[in-house]
Amino acid sequence: MFTSIAFWLLAVIAVVSGAAVFRVDSMARATYALAVSFVAVGAILLLFDLDYVGVITILMMMMEMAIMGVFMIMFMGMNPALMPMDMVHSKKASAAVSLSVFVMLSALALLIPWPSRRGSPDGDVTAALGEALMESKMLVMLVISSILFATIVASLVLANPGGRYGQASDGAIGGKQRARHPDGGGK
Repeated sequence: MFTSIAFWLLAVIAVVSGAAVFRVDSMARATYALAVSFVAVGAILLLFDLDYVGVITILMMMMEMAIMGVFMIMFMGMNPALMPMDMVHSKKASAAVSLSVFVMLSALALLIPWPSRRGSPDGDVTAALGEALMESKMLVMLVISSILFATIVASLVLANPGGRYGQASDGAIGGKQRARHPDGGGK
């Protein structure tokens, strides 16, 4: 009973937040909506006892959204990332291409002569998938994940050296005075 309720709740969250990616009016909000959608999908996978795939989905999507956030701050600053903008470009062409690809892939899925199953799967399919994907590379992934996290933190620090309110040690960058915190803080 709990699993069914959790599944439907997470499914609604995944679909609504996935649709919100195209309805919100800023890159930052679209990024957050996409992250929520994929975390809900990862949680659904965890409900299905696909622990490895569910955790990897959640971790990878959170890392991807963090990297997107870093690049938005680096190249746009925080305020432009939150400014209203249209998240769908060339709407008619995009709709035509996506509908064509959907029809083509659906036709291929229905018309292709799929092979019949030979043999039976291993006892624990998820463990077999995890071993096939990561067995020889687990140490590398553990090391790289900490390096990636350190890179994200360093990128944020370098992208915004003055902090949230732009207070550099000399108070000016490029000959222009930076904005001050409304309450006089930010030092």
